[in-house]
Amino acid sequence: MAAELTAHQLIAQHRPTLDQALEAIRTRAYWSPHPEHPKAYGEHGSLGMAEGKAAFDALLGTRLDLGQPGTDDWVGGEVSPYGIELGVGYPHADVDVLLPAMRAGMRAWRDAGAETRAVVCLEILKRISDRTHEFAHAVMHTSGQAFMMAFQAGGPHAQDRGLEAVAYAYVEQVRTPDTAEWTKPQGKRDPLALTKQFTPVPRGIALLIGCNTFPTWNGYPGLFASLATGNAVLVKPHPRAVLPLALTVAVAREVLTEAGFDPNLVALAAERPGEGIAKTLAVRPEIRIIDYTGSTEFGDWLETNARQAQVYTEKAGVNTVLVESTDDYKGMLSNLAFSLSLYSGQMCTTPQNLLIPRDGIRTEEGPKSYDEVVADLARSVDGLLGDDARANALLGAIVNPDVKARLEAASGLGEVALASREVANPEFPGAVVRTPVIVKLDGARKYWDGAEDEAAYLSECFGPVSFAVAVDSAADGVDLLRRSIRDKGAMTVGAYTTSDEVEQAVQEVCFEECAQLSLNLTGGVYVNQTAAFSDFHGSGGNAAANSALCDGAFVANRFRIVEVRREA
Repeated sequence: MAAELTAHQLIAQHRPTLDQALEAIRTRAYWSPHPEHPKAYGEHGSLGMAEGKAAFDALLGTRLDLGQPGTDDWVGGEVSPYGIELGVGYPHADVDVLLPAMRAGMRAWRDAGAETRAVVCLEILKRISDRTHEFAHAVMHTSGQAFMMAFQAGGPHAQDRGLEAVAYAYVEQVRTPDTAEWTKPQGKRDPLALTKQFTPVPRGIALLIGCNTFPTWNGYPGLFASLATGNAVLVKPHPRAVLPLALTVAVAREVLTEAGFDPNLVALAAERPGEGIAKTLAVRPEIRIIDYTGSTEFGDWLETNARQAQVYTEKAGVNTVLVESTDDYKGMLSNLAFSLSLYSGQMCTTPQNLLIPRDGIRTEEGPKSYDEVVADLARSVDGLLGDDARANALLGAIVNPDVKARLEAASGLGEVALASREVANPEFPGAVVRTPVIVKLDGARKYWDGAEDEAAYLSECFGPVSFAVAVDSAADGVDLLRRSIRDKGAMTVGAYTTSDEVEQAVQEVCFEECAQLSLNLTGGVYVNQTAAFSDFHGSGGNAAANSALCDGAFVANRFRIVEVRREA
């Protein structure tokens, strides 16, 4: 098929956006080319609210034929956490056929160069952005996120993270010049002269193992980092969240074809129920890069067993907030209440442990005891979620039965300061919606003394479960913070303090244990949210993740530089 999009056209259209992204990652200032408000869509070829919903509805009960080689069956079976059967069928691949087909297009993709690859990726992102409303419904009905969160996190924020990865990939590839003339003087003899050529070469086929909760937000960085550095990408979605990534693959294949490249550079690997193809694919010799978001157990397995591949994991940790003192007590409570409630705590960045001195904290309202702080936080969460309509908009739906089981078991771990309640969703009666539970635990009761407190708060409890852990002092809280990061890892750390000494101690722990820290957040920025082009999601330096979204290390080892030397 003749190319419909030339490299010149794509560069003219997208190079300004790429340059803005390069400037944003240099300055770390706020910038985004993707509007966050739903009403911003509907013009210039993009789908508006009604059109996006109609496009999503039209997908239900259909087969998504991607036209990729090696299809030997059709699979599906997604059921929305809101109770809707999606009924979408996806191609099941014979990987012995598909993987060689994916490799076939890599030479031309490699030879296209870093700039062309970058602008092709930006065209893919642009077309996804034009369909943000459609993608938002796909994310909502596979992850359980409420619509506005699915729209923003699954749409513009995910697209930002993809673009950020492309920008970092471009920077790392052009760090080395394409050619160099090398001359070494030899005194009275003729100088030695060589012409040197430097080519970024991809590692091979990248495997993206998608997650259930944030299929696009967590999937796009690895997908676009690998594609922009010349690799083919095989997308293996979570079986309960196939649709958003399958649509992404469809768009990518369409753009690659129009740009004159092999569409098989991006392909889908959907699986039959219980097939577990991630383990099989992960150790195939053709797979040279793996991106994974999910459980620590499987992430550890990948790091241990996928020895032929460069493995990037985001696993799980025990996110902790130390509450020592504040000069905005109500602002602190409001900020924490929102952080605990957003998407029913089903974020890898949601705080789990709140470390509070048992003798209480200092506030601008005077001293507050441990019991008062916990009770006031419980009231703040109750107030935030007291209206069912607002609660549904913030909580979304429980993504799977395992989260519901952990939530129900948590009340047996200690004194319940805030009980979880069921929230009805009139639009989706089949949705399982629950408010958070807050459980009091004692940081002085050690597991080896026969108490279960430590076993509870030093284990990740993914979902709307938080532990208010009483500690003997701020110093003991800092020590526990250090131990939990070192032993279990953390995607986020928070602290509330008016003490320079405590702030310095917490900061030093985060430097030494390599964890991202948020201090004294009382406004509209929350510990469990990060902004592309400015914030780093994870650090790659503790047990919660071996990579950060996004930095140079996330992209630089997806390719190598091969040098060719010739006599001048």
